[in-house]
Amino acid sequence: MKNLLLVASLGLILCGGPALAQTVAPVAPPAPAAPYHLLNTIAIGGEGGWDYLSVDPAGERLYVSHGTQVEVVDLKTRKVIGTVKDTPGVHGIDVVPGAGRGYITCGRNSTCVVFDLKTFEHIGAPIPTGPKPDALLYDAFSKRVFLFSNDGGKSTVLNAATGAVVGTAELGGDVEAPATDGKGHIFVNIENKSEVIEFDAKTLAVLKRHSVAPGEEPTGLGYDPKTNRLFSGCANEKLVVTDSRTGKQVAVLPTGKGTDGATFDPSTNNIIVSNGGSGTFTVIHEDTPDKYTVVANLPTARGARTIAIDPKSHHLFTCTADYGPTPAPTTENPRPRPSIVPGTFRVLEFGK
Repeated sequence: MKNLLLVASLGLILCGGPALAQTVAPVAPPAPAAPYHLLNTIAIGGEGGWDYLSVDPAGERLYVSHGTQVEVVDLKTRKVIGTVKDTPGVHGIDVVPGAGRGYITCGRNSTCVVFDLKTFEHIGAPIPTGPKPDALLYDAFSKRVFLFSNDGGKSTVLNAATGAVVGTAELGGDVEAPATDGKGHIFVNIENKSEVIEFDAKTLAVLKRHSVAPGEEPTGLGYDPKTNRLFSGCANEKLVVTDSRTGKQVAVLPTGKGTDGATFDPSTNNIIVSNGGSGTFTVIHEDTPDKYTVVANLPTARGARTIAIDPKSHHLFTCTADYGPTPAPTTENPRPRPSIVPGTFRVLEFGK
């Protein structure tokens, strides 16, 4: 069509007629390529809800919380190779490769299950913890496992090699996701006080408290050790960036509905926030320590609220299932969640 118009215009000029005025619309620059896309869907099935995922890069495994058990996925084959059973109300999972064991928080009965990395069987009896243990963290610097209570702030601390209780951290609030600087300092979000705090991994003393307002109810936490920046994902659809040394708040950025998880990828300087309500990843680039840009809001799936990153491949993992109807409210459960369609639970893997 463009060639025909050009010939017609030339014909008018050659015949002495007036040339047709042509308005050329400005060409929009191409949209930037999406920083991540869906690579694999790993079918798991079964029934029950979910919370955290955890990557073991040394063992090339992905651990996925699932109702009353933990699913173990081989990252070479993307197949489920085992299950850690009897983990009621499972939330967090972390492993200690040098000790051949892993740790799981069980919120329903306020215990921690220790399991063998080879057999997936329990090691000893469950360990009593503070109320509602949720997130947990293995800190290689202190060689301790921190079990964070989402009720009251009493968090149990274990010897990573033996599972022996070595102390209780009084953190003063409902603790959510942690991060470590690898030098003896642990950071955690305090959900009910809208704070991010720092405490000593050895003495367990709280060193600093920083407000994340206007962020509210922070859950997911990423950390950039090079710039000392903390990235708190907040329930009111905000990511708050804090200088961990000074407490100065350097940026507040929009995320999505149902913000929960957050992680930092040092290979790209991207912060990725998982939003279960909107079914998206919000990708935010750290341009400089004090300047941030929202790069994209990528579709994931409704309910995909938590996130884990593989530090070797830099792939991102989240999980969800299909939803059915919401049960009618009752006195015992005035705000029921939608039902989960059995057999639809799955892990979504994203990468470049």
